[in-house]
Amino acid sequence: MSAEVWLGAVSPGGLALPAAHPTPSQLYGPRGVFFDTQWFVVADSGNHRVLIWRRMPNNDGEPAEIVVGQQDFTSEGPKLLHLPTGVGIFDGKLVVADAWHHRVLVWNRVPEKNGTAPDYAIGQQDLGSVEPNRGGRPTAATLYWPYGCAWLDGWFWVADMGNRRVLGWQGMPGSGRPADVVLGQSSPVCGEENRGAPVCAGSFRWPHAIAGNRNSLYVADAGNHRVLGWTPSPLRDAEATLVLGQPDFHSNAEFPYAKQSARKLRFPYSLALDGDRLAVADTANNRVLLWNSAPASGCSLDADEVIGQDDFSANGENHWKAVTRDSLCWPYGVWLSGNRLAVADSGNNRVLIWDLAQESAPAEPVSTAIAAP
Repeated sequence: MSAEVWLGAVSPGGLALPAAHPTPSQLYGPRGVFFDTQWFVVADSGNHRVLIWRRMPNNDGEPAEIVVGQQDFTSEGPKLLHLPTGVGIFDGKLVVADAWHHRVLVWNRVPEKNGTAPDYAIGQQDLGSVEPNRGGRPTAATLYWPYGCAWLDGWFWVADMGNRRVLGWQGMPGSGRPADVVLGQSSPVCGEENRGAPVCAGSFRWPHAIAGNRNSLYVADAGNHRVLGWTPSPLRDAEATLVLGQPDFHSNAEFPYAKQSARKLRFPYSLALDGDRLAVADTANNRVLLWNSAPASGCSLDADEVIGQDDFSANGENHWKAVTRDSLCWPYGVWLSGNRLAVADSGNNRVLIWDLAQESAPAEPVSTAIAAP
């Protein structure tokens, strides 16, 4: 299955490399992607910015229309943003996980002008502060490397990776409001990996992304090479009812050199849910796995489809060949809506948009198909 649209780096000689300096159409290590019926948003992480299109891009190499985090499309370096990752438009607000500034930035309206400043920060006392946990120990109102966020049935969730936990607020929080739910730690002031004990059904190593609906919550626990799920969605710290990628709740093996399968995961950094379909970015296996009916409970359940590899046993970067429209290299972010799947293909410095309704067909290497910016 080949991607419909390719955004970002061109691929001369089989490599997908970004331009030497930022442009409106080039990407450098993108790690997050989001779209709805009006907007398409990419966390262009290596360029420390967020790019916004006013509609779903329909053509390869389409330039973005709006940039935030930089004053213009050619500026670079960490300024307002330092390695932004998770992005989304929730309840009309643009939300960006500004991971290395240890905060989540919120724009009360989606910006229409380049360089628009955010309205406030979650996890810091003001927009000028960037210390992990506000310079102290964790609390229910602080963050340390937040990588992903989600808006699910009136709840706002953040994957607070550095504190090895997931935080949940009922309603969109302001800058200083403590979380209503802390998952993965026994107390808001704790931040140890796997609760300082062997891996279990209620612990995290690197919680990285969140998806779900009014019934279920799913967390990509990348460092434990698994996805955890709760059905019903938890209102307090609780053990998960589902684990994908591992044979049980007490395993976290990586399987780096073993043949892969429809039930193994290796550093899953992102996931998305739309209706019954669950998509998981199986990042280090260079693929996206799809469950056509998202499971609610159980262990080590087989995926139904694979994107980016020819079959479930393969895991090569770009098939161990050239960059193509059906290959992936460290896919870091995914978003799913209807039959459209967007993948932040970080290792190839691009975002791919797939039509999951198309019939699978062999793809040829792409070296000149995208016009240079």
